[in-house]
Amino acid sequence: MGLGLLSRDFFDRPAHEVAPELLGRVLVHGEVSVRLTEVEAYGLPGEDPASHTYRGQTPRNSVMFGPPGHLYVYFTYGMHYCANIVCLPEGHGSAVLLRAGEIVSGLDVARARRNGARDRDLARGPARLAVALGWGREDNGLDMIGKVLDGSPPASVLAGPRTGISTGADTPWRFWIEGDPTVSPYRAHVPRRRG
Repeated sequence: MGLGLLSRDFFDRPAHEVAPELLGRVLVHGEVSVRLTEVEAYGLPGEDPASHTYRGQTPRNSVMFGPPGHLYVYFTYGMHYCANIVCLPEGHGSAVLLRAGEIVSGLDVARARRNGARDRDLARGPARLAVALGWGREDNGLDMIGKVLDGSPPASVLAGPRTGISTGADTPWRFWIEGDPTVSPYRAHVPRRRG
C-alpha cells in the first residue's frame, strides 16, 4: 500500500490524544483493510465512568491494562464483538474504540462477511467494523503494531459526545471525519424500561 507503519510510541499517550490522530489511518487484518473514519476515546480507571476499566482490572478488561498498541476485543449485548486499541503504558487501562471505517482493500471478503450490506455500511459501527475485519474473541490481545498504517490526514475532524452510553456520555471524546458517509449515526443512550 505504500503507507508507513505506526510505532508503539504513537499509542503510548492518552486515548483522547490518540483517537483523533487515528482518523484516516488504515487498519489491516488478513485480506481486509479499513480506513478509520470514526473513533471514541475511553479514559483511566476511576476517572472515566464509561470506560470498561472504571472499576479496575478484571479478567475481561485485562488487555486494556497491557502494553499500548494491542487490540482489546469484547463481546457485547450477547451477540457482537467490538474492538479497541490500548493506549498509555502498561498498567493504566485506557483505549480507543474503533467505531467505523471505509473498506479500502478486500472488499469482496468484507462483503461476504457482511452478507447483503451496502458498501457504505460494511464497517459503519463498531460491531460491523469487527465483522468486516474478521475480528473475534481470539483476537483479544492481538499486537496491532505493523497492522496500523499511516494514511492521509482528513480535511476536517469533528468531536462530540460519545454515543449509546449511559454514563460519561457528554465527554466530547467521539471523533469523526466530517461528511464521511461511513460514519455511524449519533445515538444517545436510551434507558431500558422495566415492564
